[in-house]
Amino acid sequence: MSEAKLFTLGIEEEFQLIDPETRDLRSHVQYLLDDEHTLADQLKPELHQSVIEVGTNICRDIHEARREVTSLRANLSKLARRNGLTIAAAGTHPFAHWKDQLISPHERYTEIVEDLQQIARANLIFGLHVHVGIEDREVAIHIMNAARYFLPHIFALSTNSPFWQGQNTGLKSYRSKVFDRFPRTGIPDHFGSLSEYDNYIKLLIKTRCIDNAKKVWWDIRMHPFFNTLEFRICDVPMRVDETIALAALIQAVTVKLYKLIRQNLGFRLYRRLLLAENKWRAARHGISGKLIDFGKQEEVDCVALIHELLAFVDDVLDELGSREEIESIHKILQMGTGADRQLAVWEQTNDIRSVVDYIVQETHLGLE
Repeated sequence: MSEAKLFTLGIEEEFQLIDPETRDLRSHVQYLLDDEHTLADQLKPELHQSVIEVGTNICRDIHEARREVTSLRANLSKLARRNGLTIAAAGTHPFAHWKDQLISPHERYTEIVEDLQQIARANLIFGLHVHVGIEDREVAIHIMNAARYFLPHIFALSTNSPFWQGQNTGLKSYRSKVFDRFPRTGIPDHFGSLSEYDNYIKLLIKTRCIDNAKKVWWDIRMHPFFNTLEFRICDVPMRVDETIALAALIQAVTVKLYKLIRQNLGFRLYRRLLLAENKWRAARHGISGKLIDFGKQEEVDCVALIHELLAFVDDVLDELGSREEIESIHKILQMGTGADRQLAVWEQTNDIRSVVDYIVQETHLGLE
């Protein structure tokens, strides 16, 4: 078996539940969960009842992941339509207000709201989470350390939340700034070993900061219950093709870094403080701005750095069978991210509901 085949994929997308007439969010997730359907345990409620998460099974490769993501979106769309709703994929809703949304009546969410208060109640956001399977957690912690450098590049490609409560925020990803209010978020520090990481988690549990490691919400984390590295930094993209392209890139980065470690080669580790500068730039400008190349100690166009990243992972793409999926990254660079396209609709129409209509249309592209 090829080593690359060991790096399975799991993809989770969070969707908005939309009233087709008003284009506003509807707190109707329970209608979908109570409906008889074939999605079984692949549907999950989230903190707000206007959010629904859909997760794939463990996928052996990117092609299986595409089939699952497409099928799940299509089936969720039909389920929503049967209940008088539609689904939309964007990091924030263009005009809905969190105060109008109901909180899901689940013990976990009740605890989070009790702990975080208005920070939790205002957390009306929608993300993409990509799990890459890694059996050896000691290796996983070192891959996580190195992969942190590429998080802003990947994040910039996903930016899809320029609006908040009816206003153009001036950011390509306002979602990321909403989530920054939570504790234990953002790009993590690097850890010298698995035991150092485990001791950190044990200390937080011992001192009652958390009850388990699921309340560590970093942009990249070792999943506490599965042997996966979970990339959590991305806005949920509008199109299936964009989700699959980002998942393919995340998997390729993981496999490339794994191979370097196996060859006793390393990738330079940078401090969280520096990486946070690039994350801010990605949130503010998406792919249209500049990121810092810390090796050269200079600003470089984000697009140029993404091309460098694609060249960095190129030698693992054929083994992963993901060259075609990675090609879609070039399409994002040409047509703009979801945020760029939302803003273009806004500039053309000056109608925030038209932006919602566009998001819904893009969300359903390629599902029939």
